Amino acid sequence: MKTYLRDVFKRREFLTVLASSKAQAENQNSYLGQVWTILTPLLNSLVYVLIFGILLRTRAGMDNVIGYIVVGTFVYGFFSSTVTESARSIQSNIKLVQSLHFPRILLPLSVVLKDLIVLAPGYVVMMIIAQTSIATQQLDGELHPERWLLLIPATLLLALFSAGVGFILAKFASRVPDLIKLLPFILRVGMYASGVIFAIGHFVGHDLLRTIMEHQPVAVYLNLARQAALDESAIPLDWSLWLEGAGWAVAVFIIGFIVFWRDEARYGRE
Repeated sequence: MKTYLRDVFKRREFLTVLASSKAQAENQNSYLGQVWTILTPLLNSLVYVLIFGILLRTRAGMDNVIGYIVVGTFVYGFFSSTVTESARSIQSNIKLVQSLHFPRILLPLSVVLKDLIVLAPGYVVMMIIAQTSIATQQLDGELHPERWLLLIPATLLLALFSAGVGFILAKFASRVPDLIKLLPFILRVGMYASGVIFAIGHFVGHDLLRTIMEHQPVAVYLNLARQAALDESAIPLDWSLWLEGAGWAVAVFIIGFIVFWRDEARYGRE
């Protein structure tokens, strides 16, 4: 393990080049190019706000329904994209795996780094919408600029957790490619189970189920982002939740790293 970690560290420049090249290549064959990295979560947010926030009126538990759904959509979109591409990382780079010697874990790691690079401009749009929606909806909520920087640690914790999940999925998807076909359905269930577009506490009546859903890791990271970006009375700043998020991130990252590393010699040879 020490040798492997040393090898990963030595190839950190390869990791950054791989991530940046993937970020530049994303959407390059479309007319709008990199604009789609912002448009995709933005359009998803608008659809969810229209359907769930306006037509179905699922506003219970949300002070700022627009901001609540927009933050949830952008943050969950990062998680969904990262784990999906990480699961494919071995198979989609099979020629690279078979032709060059390098720690294979750099492939899912490059996906996480690439998605962080792509996420940055999207977060600017997300924050503008979240803050201006307070005025457009004539809400009593306050702006908390001192909290906005908390988006950085919240996102880094989510990135660590997503990397751990991606490591595990990359290993098993390299053995069972059908897992990649199932993943979109699993992530769709995860979206509803994490409270992306509604407040779990107001729509889940069973106490045990509600507690499990509110404290499962993705829901925790969504609420950490909302604590930083919004002024939701149902989601006050809670440092115990940050400790919970840190615990999930570190534990899943370490477990995922070990799970992936144990099959290092098999990738590209099966």
